[in-house]
Amino acid sequence: MVQLNEPATNRTKELPNASSKASILRMLWVIVKPFNYLETMHKRYGDFYLDVFSAFPPTLIISNPQAIEKVFTLSPELFLSGPANAILKPLLGATAILFQDGDRHTKKRKLLMPPFHGERMRAYGQMIREITLQVMAEPIKKGRFTARPVMQEISLGVILKAVFGLREGERYEKIRSTLIKYLDFFNVPLNATFLFFPSLQKDLGAWSPWGRFLRHQKTLYQLLDEEIQERREQQDFAGEDIMSLLLSARDEEGQGISDEELRDELLALLFAGHETTALALSWALYWIHYLPEVRDKLLTELSTLNIAEVDPSEIARLPYLSAVVAETLRLYPVALFTFSRVLQKPMELMGYQIPQGVGLAIPIYMTHQRPELYPEPKKFIPDRFLERQFSPYEYLPFGGGNRRCIGAAFALFEMKIVLATILTNYSLTLVDQRPVLPVRRGIVFAPAGGVRLKVKS
Repeated sequence: MVQLNEPATNRTKELPNASSKASILRMLWVIVKPFNYLETMHKRYGDFYLDVFSAFPPTLIISNPQAIEKVFTLSPELFLSGPANAILKPLLGATAILFQDGDRHTKKRKLLMPPFHGERMRAYGQMIREITLQVMAEPIKKGRFTARPVMQEISLGVILKAVFGLREGERYEKIRSTLIKYLDFFNVPLNATFLFFPSLQKDLGAWSPWGRFLRHQKTLYQLLDEEIQERREQQDFAGEDIMSLLLSARDEEGQGISDEELRDELLALLFAGHETTALALSWALYWIHYLPEVRDKLLTELSTLNIAEVDPSEIARLPYLSAVVAETLRLYPVALFTFSRVLQKPMELMGYQIPQGVGLAIPIYMTHQRPELYPEPKKFIPDRFLERQFSPYEYLPFGGGNRRCIGAAFALFEMKIVLATILTNYSLTLVDQRPVLPVRRGIVFAPAGGVRLKVKS
């Protein structure tokens, strides 16, 4: 048995059990009101409790930073994460890194990490600025707009150009329109339930929900396969885009990545970086304009640089801008949980005996709501990130351990460049000054109403 922190007594404590059997009503509670569910369960059972749902193995919910540290720093060989993430296989494809474990997962991370760091990433800064200004032109002309779809358009443009390396033209538009249909399918609450209930995933024809999704998927796969094949035939690997870098990447044994693996990884990057970044940007725009003192302080900091000319990496280093982004991701993280890990051996954690086969899930939201870490946790206070540094077990919007999101640095970089570009070029205000709460959008969470903004007269 793996020992994690010796228990205070010789007897292990009994885990609180939130449910001895799966319940459809509880599952619907999680799907419809997940924040309320998490807060209710935490008040009832504390930092550790066992939860059971039909789509997942019995799962231990952990929000104690000391326990999180132990889980993140244990040998990855003790866990299987691929099966725990199987709910996303229909969306991303079976060969994506998300579903790999062991040596295969380690090798894939080494192949995928380089494009998201250092000089490679800085090369995307000017592109992000240009896409932001291009997309914002029409909403600004109209005088008012909803932030979420506009931020989605910006993040999709960044992915198509920086990740896929596509140039505007016929295939660009085909892939763009197909991607939107593909991703929008699960943003309808009813359709999102298909992921949680695999028994509903039946193709009953083109007019059935799952049948319609599979046809969008087939079209998208064909378009991406054509692009990959064309790039291979032309030996077109010289670009700065991530597809080019992955096409030319080789592991220690000189092996590259197959066409199917490349397509699945690109889809995983798209899924991880499109909707999530767009929603985080929408939340940031809401808080910046809901709290005048935040907006004023941010504009004062941005005025110290010539945003249109300066090296984008200097923008990314601005302390208050970084704090605003960090607090945005703390208060309402786009994903509620890190990816689950399924135990391959029994272990003891903080005095609890955990049997083999149990999943370990870390609720990001509840960890970020701990008042001993974040005083007044429901308030938006960027300065808390200027006053102290939080450990990766206390602040974890991108997960942690060997499963931390490989695109985290890119997402933070993109958010800072987009926000700096918008705030220094346009004077905006909220259409409504009412508080905004999160609502489910597929398997992620969005500000209700999408955040309506207007140009200041």
